[in-house]
Amino acid sequence: MPKSILELKDITCSLEKGSNIFSNVAFKINEGDVLVLQGRSGSGKSTLLKCIANLVAHSGDVNYRGSTPLQYGIPAYRTRIMYVPQRPSLLPGSPSDFLIAVKSLRAQQSLMRDKGKDTPEDVNKRAISIGKAWGIPSELWTRDWMKLSGGEGQRILIAAALAINTAEILLLDEPTSALDAETSLLVEEYILDRIHAANSTLKALIWITHSAEQSKRVGTRFIHLSAGGYFETEDYSPLPSAYPYTTTIAPRWAATR
Repeated sequence: MPKSILELKDITCSLEKGSNIFSNVAFKINEGDVLVLQGRSGSGKSTLLKCIANLVAHSGDVNYRGSTPLQYGIPAYRTRIMYVPQRPSLLPGSPSDFLIAVKSLRAQQSLMRDKGKDTPEDVNKRAISIGKAWGIPSELWTRDWMKLSGGEGQRILIAAALAINTAEILLLDEPTSALDAETSLLVEEYILDRIHAANSTLKALIWITHSAEQSKRVGTRFIHLSAGGYFETEDYSPLPSAYPYTTTIAPRWAATR
């Protein structure tokens, strides 16, 4: 039986005026899962990733390996459950600055001692190597995030997250939305391979995409999210416009599980 890494219990997030973006979301993430989050724009997919990453206020519980983010230590937790935003241009400095900052965290240094003799220089070289395979020249790593194109920034941020190699789960917010089809496939293949690689810490993914084709290629599980609730399926299915959401697995799909 696959080992559970992360568990969400009754996660609810509300707007300032009091209405819920989504409510009572509950699921587990097991080793090997690629959970695709689906839903219309504004349904709360990105907000749910930020709740999982402990970046926005919410009610309910998130447990990583049996501990809350606070119990585990929030800086350390964020290196294990790592959020990869859609728009890295909002980050300060350059990609190289980002790698240095992450590697200098005390929690990060402790984790790296557990893994062996990985140094900041090792991580930097690994990140540049991954980026190069995706068409990113090394000089872009010292350019400010805001001066990178959308596609350059997305590839560099994913390469950095993989090179750091401390995350058991990556929270991917439309990670290839600015890439062409050929490059998207290269990035997808590399990320999926890392889940099963012997030298990789990565064990699972939560992936937001609006692409039906990408959903079918990468997903092993699918959750459809809205303010009315959510439902989960094991196979990709487009969401009918009038189909009612519930706060549990919809009966139509539960019968097939």
